[in-house]
Amino acid sequence: MNKEDIPFLSATELSHKLENKEVSPVEATEAYLERIDAVDSKLKSYITVCRDEALRDAADAEKAIARGDYKGPMHGVPVAVKDQIWTKGIRTTVGSRLLADFVPNEDATVVTKLKEAGAILLGKLNMSEFACGPTHDQAFGLPHNPWNLERSPGGSSSGSGAATAAFLCATALGEDTGGSVRGPATSCGLVGIRPTHGMVSRHGVFGLSWSMDIVGPISRTVADCAMTLEAIAGYDPKDMYTWKTPVPHYQKALDGDIKGVKVGVLNELIQSEVVEPDVRNAVLNAVGVLGELGAEMEEASLSLSMYSGISFAALWAPEGAALYRKYITEQLDKYDYNTQVQLLVGALIPAQTYLKAQKLRDLIRRQVLEALTKVDVLVLPTTPSPANKVPSEHPKVSSKEQVKKGYWGRRGFTNPFSLANVPALSVPCGFTADGLPVGLQIVGRPFEEELVFKVAHAYEQSTPWHKRRPPI
Repeated sequence: MNKEDIPFLSATELSHKLENKEVSPVEATEAYLERIDAVDSKLKSYITVCRDEALRDAADAEKAIARGDYKGPMHGVPVAVKDQIWTKGIRTTVGSRLLADFVPNEDATVVTKLKEAGAILLGKLNMSEFACGPTHDQAFGLPHNPWNLERSPGGSSSGSGAATAAFLCATALGEDTGGSVRGPATSCGLVGIRPTHGMVSRHGVFGLSWSMDIVGPISRTVADCAMTLEAIAGYDPKDMYTWKTPVPHYQKALDGDIKGVKVGVLNELIQSEVVEPDVRNAVLNAVGVLGELGAEMEEASLSLSMYSGISFAALWAPEGAALYRKYITEQLDKYDYNTQVQLLVGALIPAQTYLKAQKLRDLIRRQVLEALTKVDVLVLPTTPSPANKVPSEHPKVSSKEQVKKGYWGRRGFTNPFSLANVPALSVPCGFTADGLPVGLQIVGRPFEEELVFKVAHAYEQSTPWHKRRPPI
């Protein structure tokens, strides 16, 4: 096939061609590097492109496959990772001037796993500074959404969303604390999963909240996402919070059969006044498709979801401030203004507030798990509105009501499942009248990623949304 067509293959399609020697790892890597050169100046999705390392590793992969030493589905597949994830000998900036020259002396476990699987690392992806939320003055350029350059690709895994949607890598890794995989996935028309807490090692990953951070893939299809998660998941003795749980062969679950699966529809969230009409209609249509595929649709409720944003904020902010206390006290001026505010507020939150937030978190987690005893999965919008406009100035706080609304908006849709530490996936389910992607969020019980993938894949294969390309 023509080299320029290679980046437009899904990761699983490319994997099959690499295994069958129809495409070589060097050809695939060169094709992606050429597309990065041609497109990324508009998107700012990469912080560092590892050109020489990628071509060297691709040549090694090509020789290995040629002699029959095929390592599996990821062998020779070009990938990229959020710049929060350590890479030996390659700078890891966390999107900040503070660490613009930091070069780790070891790989994060997820990078080690990708390399052991034969994947080719193309580079490090742009992100909100320290994963703290919107960054106004981004050190390595403000990322843009390939569907509309005036829109954000979402945060904090901004580059992971933009690069994958624009075909600048076959699949990517992001990191999700409160929605930083699922947000970019829905904003960029992609599939992204926040796995069960402890399914993926966090060793070598700059943290923000020890109790909620988790690395997850952002991919163009459900099968790509499943293949990527399978490569990085599993117990790691370097991370005491990982589980000694076998990693399933997730792709085997993608058989399209969801007859009898009980789907809990969170109508109270779908019908919320904060959900834009185009988003609501797309999600309701997706619910209808799941019913047509044989799923048993039931009403479900999460009445405490509206309080999840405030609980989440009162937890991650002090955890992040404690983690980066040295930078706050010694180099605060090097942070972006927004990051300064976030971390300083976190440093000032009283212990009793943190404790109350933990108690509220427990109530929300119990409610999520209770809902999942009655159904197999929950469905709702990933976010109540499509991608935001790229900010042109620092956000201004004008009233208490504005702040309260902010905590209830997008946070109320992704934060409950971060607090509960259950798997949650976003899959494209349509577009707004303005051509912006909409995401359906599918939530499962702990360690039941297989079922979440199964439902998402059945829906995806019955709809055309994953076949659309952004106009870039």
